[in-house]
Amino acid sequence: MATNTQIPTLDASGAIPAYVTRPEGDWRGAIIVVQEIFGVNPGIVRKADDWAALGYLAVAPDVFWRQQPGVEFDPDVPEQFQQALALMMAHDFDRGLNDLKAVLAWIRAQVPGIKTGLVGFCMGGKIAYQMAARTDIEAAVGYYGVGIDAMLDEAAGITGQLMLHIPTADGFVPADQQAAMHQGLDGNPKVTLHDYAGLDHGFADTFGARRDPAGADLADRRTAEFFARVVG
Repeated sequence: MATNTQIPTLDASGAIPAYVTRPEGDWRGAIIVVQEIFGVNPGIVRKADDWAALGYLAVAPDVFWRQQPGVEFDPDVPEQFQQALALMMAHDFDRGLNDLKAVLAWIRAQVPGIKTGLVGFCMGGKIAYQMAARTDIEAAVGYYGVGIDAMLDEAAGITGQLMLHIPTADGFVPADQQAAMHQGLDGNPKVTLHDYAGLDHGFADTFGARRDPAGADLADRRTAEFFARVVG
């Protein structure tokens, strides 16, 4: 189990396990890293460590802790992929969002005045949109978020800055849903959308068969520049 920290919930119903890694030098800000459906696995740990290496306090909460804490699935193993899908389908996103709000509050209590960004992948990409629309987080980035087209009426609630990475061949987000996202968000000055022609869901995975190195590097560079500008 990768998690090393317990973060209290807002409703005192328990504690959220999280992997927390701190920069060695001065802190630029904080980044919440929200998993795909595969848990806080080695890929998410590496992403958190990479943010810490850039000077950010990085926090990767276990989103599934209320259902099955400590899962670390491999997306390249079909049986584990199906287990992960089942957890996502049963996940209470509203309650989960309250847990993410607790993580944000915990970070701000650790370092008063710190600016915080959130980066999420797949399921976490949807959560990134929700956090941007429903909280005052300074910045959020979603990679191949699923279901955002059904929440476009919430865009008016975005007070920080939001960036979304959209692979055009995403098997979980059809072309009509991508078009709806563009129609609903392109005119919003707080939102930036990037399309990745021909790439599929999971193209920015840290490891594994889904990763497209060129696409991942481009998206990650855009994300780093975005956080440097908005968070610090």
